[in-house]
Amino acid sequence: MSAAFKYALLASLYLAQGLPYGFFTQALPVLMRDRGHSLTAIGATGILFLPWALKFLWAPLVDRYGTRRQWILPLQFATAGGALALALLDFARHFELIFLALLLFNLFAAMQDVATDGLAVNLLAPRERGLGNGIQVGAYRIGMILGGGLLLWVFARQGWTAMFLCMGALLLPTCLPVLALRDPPAPAPAADPPPRAVLAGWWRRLRLPGMLGFVGLICAYKFGDSMAAALVGPMMRDHGLTKEQIALLKGTLGSAATLAGAAAGGWLAFRRGRRAALLFGGLAQTASLALYGLFVAGLGGLPMLWAACLGEHLLGGMAVVALFTLMMDASDPQHASTDYTLLACAIVLTQGTAALAGGIIADHLGYTALFALGTLLSGAGCLWLVAAVGRGAGPARVRQAWTSAGLIPVSPGVV
Repeated sequence: MSAAFKYALLASLYLAQGLPYGFFTQALPVLMRDRGHSLTAIGATGILFLPWALKFLWAPLVDRYGTRRQWILPLQFATAGGALALALLDFARHFELIFLALLLFNLFAAMQDVATDGLAVNLLAPRERGLGNGIQVGAYRIGMILGGGLLLWVFARQGWTAMFLCMGALLLPTCLPVLALRDPPAPAPAADPPPRAVLAGWWRRLRLPGMLGFVGLICAYKFGDSMAAALVGPMMRDHGLTKEQIALLKGTLGSAATLAGAAAGGWLAFRRGRRAALLFGGLAQTASLALYGLFVAGLGGLPMLWAACLGEHLLGGMAVVALFTLMMDASDPQHASTDYTLLACAIVLTQGTAALAGGIIADHLGYTALFALGTLLSGAGCLWLVAAVGRGAGPARVRQAWTSAGLIPVSPGVV
């Protein structure tokens, strides 16, 4: 498999995941706030991500049975079909039904993601993971630009039906590279275990030395940022921005800034290693959250909001690439889908919990308290992860990559 096809394949698959995610995290909260829903109710939409939090339950099946292509292709088509089906529902009159449909939609996308993550771990060599995750995050963010920016704009102009017809039309072409994928079957163990034993494989993987503690570290790295970022869209709406302005700033320009951040994060992980990428990306992202705090406190006006939003996406892109690279380091290629999915599920569960916590804090204490606490927790989580892994925490595979993988000689003075 050529390098060009490998990266194009992963880019198309992660773009397909980013598109609906951009809608759920950026467009949907704005639409709900516009219809008078409380911040707590908006935070509670994190339940839509339940399939992403529970996908570890079927991840061992993906490792054990069939090929990546056999899992990915039908689920890609099902996701595109689900978007077209959602176009038939009316957002104003069938909100409860739409909520259930979105939950099913996320189930298809989460099942596809398990196979895609396993494919990425198997395709990318340790030296390629920094750049590969930069492409992954960049493609994902392009999807978020389309899902959180373009689709919100389409809704503002043409309504719910046109928005989901547009989503389906964007998802269908991402199926094409998968048609050309020819991957070998997943390796089978010598003895064929019963299905119950296969399904319980995630528990055995979680109990490996260092894995549970590593899960706690990556969750701490993301909690503060997720708690604050989940309410940025509603905060903008409450401060008088229109849906079109939010679509431009948060959905389009903000996500576009993440492309640069993803490229920088991939380059930094490749040139300087995991520690530098995680430390710089995490602390810089924390600083961007502080800018939101200054804005809601009445300082800086719209220029401060622009700086905060663009900084959050640019610097957050660097942090995400570094974190995903470390998660890939922790994944055993023989159990790629299960290991990486366990870690990804922990992140999703953290984001959902953080979003709910953020909604409650903002409803009762206001946005200033939300962004102040988010900034504090984000910085503390970053420093804790870097310090703990530097002392040897986590699986042995992480410790090996921490000091070797991704590093290449650099000339003096080159940053």
